[in-house]
Amino acid sequence: MDRWLQRLLSRIVRQGTLVVSTAPGRSFSVGDGTGEPVRVAASRETFLKILLDPELRLGEAFMDGSFHVERGSIADFLALVMSQTGGTPPYPAAKVLTGLRYLFRRIAQFNPRGRAKRNVAHHYDLDGRLYSLFLDADRQYSCAYFERPDLSLDDAQLAKKRHLAAKLLLDKPNLKVLDIGSGWGGLGLYLAEVGRAKVTGVTLSEEQAAASRARVGERRLQGQVDFRLQDYRDIDTTFDRIISVGMFEHVGVGHYAEFFRKIRDLLDTDGVAVIHSIGRSGGPAATSPWIRKYIFPGGYIPALSEVLPAIQRADLVVTDVEILRLHYAETLEAWRARFLAHREEVTRLYDERFCRMWEFYLAASEMSFRHGGMMIFQIQLARKQDAVPLTRDYIGPAETRLRRAEVEVREPMRLAGE
Repeated sequence: MDRWLQRLLSRIVRQGTLVVSTAPGRSFSVGDGTGEPVRVAASRETFLKILLDPELRLGEAFMDGSFHVERGSIADFLALVMSQTGGTPPYPAAKVLTGLRYLFRRIAQFNPRGRAKRNVAHHYDLDGRLYSLFLDADRQYSCAYFERPDLSLDDAQLAKKRHLAAKLLLDKPNLKVLDIGSGWGGLGLYLAEVGRAKVTGVTLSEEQAAASRARVGERRLQGQVDFRLQDYRDIDTTFDRIISVGMFEHVGVGHYAEFFRKIRDLLDTDGVAVIHSIGRSGGPAATSPWIRKYIFPGGYIPALSEVLPAIQRADLVVTDVEILRLHYAETLEAWRARFLAHREEVTRLYDERFCRMWEFYLAASEMSFRHGGMMIFQIQLARKQDAVPLTRDYIGPAETRLRRAEVEVREPMRLAGE
């Protein structure tokens, strides 16, 4: 059976070096012998399960300890494999499973209000101390913006907020801004303090809502910022600006028309909206079954070809689209390094299996951006053609003004209690 496994794995790993151990004293190597070797170990049965359904079984085998990386890390192994496959299953059986998952994806992504709240709680209502161990000080749980390669994670997350605020055209004080999927409140607080806006943030996470409200009290921004535990579909007032960062991935492809119709209904006639989301460089697909089962139930990463028609049908104008390619790979690498540096603390919060699950999640996500065709899109929307300037030249000067305003904020924004 080892020879059969070797032939199969040789079809995947053609460059680099992968050493495979199936039992004590039994191993073989595939690849061209270049680079630092990655050594993995598992039983023949485990390898067979992984090869038949890699999208689900590899993560599960790593979580339960039946698949070991003995030299290198799980990130090294995923980089070696995905740099050659792009994350696409290479075998007919795995391709059939992927096709079936695509056929039934709308069922998995059906997100009425109650189910949407449960899905959010699965991931975002974990112990808040977990996120403080690997995120930046502002708890930005979305792609940072690396204006320069040498930026720290905290500075890159600040640059992301600044970049988005510039696209919102906060050209006068007290503009009413809606933040859909407001997280731990960092972006909303930035738009209020630096952008001088009146912000309403909505989230379905009880943990995030509580933390955000505490920050409002800490910053003495009552009356200027209001964070609510509310579904965006239940809002009935209009806003000058709408922002949504890292939330659209939870909407579900069957709800895109509903989402953008609601954006149009909530947006003032002269208003501007910006949607920041993970996207696929290729065409429509299905959510990784491992991600759906263990990390983001109900989630889906869309292709632009699925998003733009829904925008058009909602009678909204696309005024700008920007693609951020490797920014999230760099963000995830920083998160993974911080997570591993605090691994013992995470184990005390949860257990070893949880740690392996999150290590795999962060590593697999990073490699999906480096090698698997994932990217970030920022779509700017309006109801009128002339709601934004004719060219993108306004963004740089707006960022300069915001950077000056950041200096004027009396003290750095931090979480309550920090």
